[in-house]
Amino acid sequence: MEPLPADHSYNPKALGSWARRTGYKSHKLGDSSSDIEIGITDQNINTNRNNNIAAAPAPKLPPSSYPDSTMTNGAAGNGVKKTAAPLPPGPSPPTVRAPFVPGKRAGTESENVSGAQSSSAANSGPLKIEPLRMYKDSEADAMSQSQDAEDYTLSKHSHMKYEIRETPGLFPLVLYGIQHYFSMIGSLILIPLIIVPAMDGSRRETAQVISSMLLVSGISTLLHCFFGSRLPLIQGASFVYLAPALSIIFSPAFVNLDKEHRFKVTMRELQGAIIISSLFQALLGYSGLFSILLRSINPVVVAPTVAAVGLAFFAYGFPVVGKCVEIGIPQVLIIVFFALYLRKISVFGHRIFQVYAVPMGLVLVWTYAFLLTESKVYTYKGCSVNLVKNITAVIPPACTKHVATMRSCRTDTSDALSSAAWFWFPHPFQWGHPTFHWQTAIVMIIASIVASVDSVGTYHATSLLVASRAPPPGVVSRGIGLEGLTSFLAGLWGTGAGASTLTENVHTIAVTKMGSRRAVEFGACVLIVAAVVGKIGGFIASIPQVMAAGLLVFMWTMLAALGLSNLRYSETGSSRNVLIVGFSLFLSLSVPAYFQQYKLSGNGVAGGVPSYFQQYTTAANGPIHTKYQTVNFALETVLSLNMVIAFLVAYVLDNTVPGSRLERGTYVWSKGRTARNEPVVVKEYGLPFGLSNFFTWARWVGL
Repeated sequence: MEPLPADHSYNPKALGSWARRTGYKSHKLGDSSSDIEIGITDQNINTNRNNNIAAAPAPKLPPSSYPDSTMTNGAAGNGVKKTAAPLPPGPSPPTVRAPFVPGKRAGTESENVSGAQSSSAANSGPLKIEPLRMYKDSEADAMSQSQDAEDYTLSKHSHMKYEIRETPGLFPLVLYGIQHYFSMIGSLILIPLIIVPAMDGSRRETAQVISSMLLVSGISTLLHCFFGSRLPLIQGASFVYLAPALSIIFSPAFVNLDKEHRFKVTMRELQGAIIISSLFQALLGYSGLFSILLRSINPVVVAPTVAAVGLAFFAYGFPVVGKCVEIGIPQVLIIVFFALYLRKISVFGHRIFQVYAVPMGLVLVWTYAFLLTESKVYTYKGCSVNLVKNITAVIPPACTKHVATMRSCRTDTSDALSSAAWFWFPHPFQWGHPTFHWQTAIVMIIASIVASVDSVGTYHATSLLVASRAPPPGVVSRGIGLEGLTSFLAGLWGTGAGASTLTENVHTIAVTKMGSRRAVEFGACVLIVAAVVGKIGGFIASIPQVMAAGLLVFMWTMLAALGLSNLRYSETGSSRNVLIVGFSLFLSLSVPAYFQQYKLSGNGVAGGVPSYFQQYTTAANGPIHTKYQTVNFALETVLSLNMVIAFLVAYVLDNTVPGSRLERGTYVWSKGRTARNEPVVVKEYGLPFGLSNFFTWARWVGL
C-alpha cells in the first residue's frame, strides 16, 4: 500500500482504498511500521478514553464520500442509523469490490460495495486491528486469490498475462488462441459422442454432428465477443442441455422407432425444441426481464445448480469406464495425475500438464490401447473384427462372450475416420425440417433458464479475472439474449444441444492467464476452419467409448467443482448457506431418483435401454398420471432433472431465508449510469463500431 500524500488532502483520483479516498486516518497505537485498518465504534472510543488512550476522530467529510453501506449502531441503542466504515475482510468471507483504476470517478456504489453490514456483535466487541493481506503466493492459481479490492488489483496485474482489451503479438496470439480451445476440448466435442449413438446414429453421422458443433461454437464465440457480454468466453454445447436431450431421445415417442430412421427423426425433434427455447431465452435477455431476475441470482443459488449438472451423470461415468477397465481406469488416473500432481510443473513458462491434461491424457491412453489392439490382446479365435464393426451382423456362438470386450477395448472397430469426407460443409436443416411439440419445447426452455443461471456465475467470475470491474446488469442481460440467438443457430444446424457459455472458461482463464478477447476470437476462426475439414470430425468420432467416458468423468468432476467454487463469494461457514446448499444437492439427487425408479420394472419401454440411460426413461413410467399424456411427459421429465430440482430449492430458500448481503455473497454488478461515465468500462463492455450510440434508448441491454 502506498503511503498517504504529504498534504493528506482528499483527492479521490489519487487515492486507492476507501480510507485513502475519504481521508480517514487511524490513530497510532504504539510504534508500528505495518499498514493496518482499524474498525472503531462509539463504544470502542469510549473504552479507549476510559483507558486514557488518545483517539483522534476521523475528519468530517461530505456524505457523498462515505461508503454506501449503513448500519444501526448497536452500542448506542437508540436505533439511529450511522455511517460506519466496514471492517476489513478476514480469510472468510471474501469481499468483492471493483479494483481502483487511476482516473476513474471515486465514491461510486460499485467501488464501495464490500461486506455490506457489520454485525452488532462486532460493534460491541473490543477494538479489532487486522493487518492488510498484501502477501500473494506466486504459485497459487489466479482463481484462488482474495477478491478484496486492493488484493484483487495486485492479483490481476501479477497473474494475468493479457487482459481483456490487450492484443498479443502474432506468435502469442496464435499460441494462446489455440491453447485456450485445446484446454477445453472435452467440453467442445464429447456431447455428440453420447447423444448420436443413443439415437442409433452411425459413426459418419457422429462425425458430421461434431463438425456442425465446431462450426456453431466458432460462430457463437465470435458473436459473443463482439455483441454479447464481450468477455473472452468460449461458447459451445453446454452439458446443461445433455440430460434434457437424453430425456427426449429415450421418450416413448422415439425410443421404439426403426433404427434406420430414428436418428434423423429424433434429431429433428431436438432441433425444434432448441429453436423454441432459444427464442424464449433471447426474449428473456433482450427484453430486460433477466436484469430483474438477476437481483435474486446469487452464489448460493448458482453453486448447487451448476454442481448438480455435473453430478447428474454419475450413472454414466464409471459404468461405461468399467466396460474395459484396463483402458478406462488408466484414462481417468492419468488425467487426474496430470491435473493435480503435475499442475505446477512449467515448461517454457507454461503449465502444460494442467492446461493440456485432457488432450495429453487422451493421446497417451489411445496410443496404449492401440498397442494392445495391435498386439492381438483382444483377438479371439473365430471372431473377426468385421463382425464387431457391423452391428447387424449375426454373431457366432463362440464369439458371443467376446463381442462386448472387443467393441469396448479395440481401437479399430470404428470406420468414422475412413468414411468421413476430406471436406464437408455443415449447413442448416441438414437432417430435415425441424418438428415442434410443446412438451419437448418446455423441457428445453427450462434447460435454457438453468444455462442462463450458469452463465451468470461465469460472467461474474471471469470479469474479476480480466476486466476492471463486473459488467452492469444490462450487459449481462445482453449476453443472455445473444446466447439465445446462438442456441437458435445450434437448432438450425442440428447439433443436438443449445449453445451456451461453457463453465470451464473460468478454470481455463485462471490457469492459462490469458484474458484477451483477440486470442479467443482467433481460436474461434480456427474452429470454423476445422469444422469444414471432415477428417477432423471423423478422427474425433473414432474415439473409443470407454476413453470418452474417462474424459467425461474428469469433465463432469470439474463442472461440479467449478459450481461449488462460487461459494467463495459468500460466507462458507454460515449455517444458513451450508444447509441451503446441502439440502439443494441432496434433493437434486433424491427427487429425480424417485421419478426414475417409479414402476421401472413394470414398463417395457426401458427394457431395451442401457442401464446407464435408464434414468432418462422417466416419461414412460413416472408417477404423474393425468388425462393428458403431453402434460405427464413435460412434468415428469422436468422434475426428474437434477439441475432443475437444485435450482428451484436453492432459489426459493436463498430468497426467503433471512441473511445479510455479506452472508449471502450477493453478486456485485456495476451501476449502469456509473459505467457509462467511465471510458475504460465503455471500451470493455460497449458494443463495437459505435453501435452503442444507436441503442441509447435500450439501457436494459447494455451500457
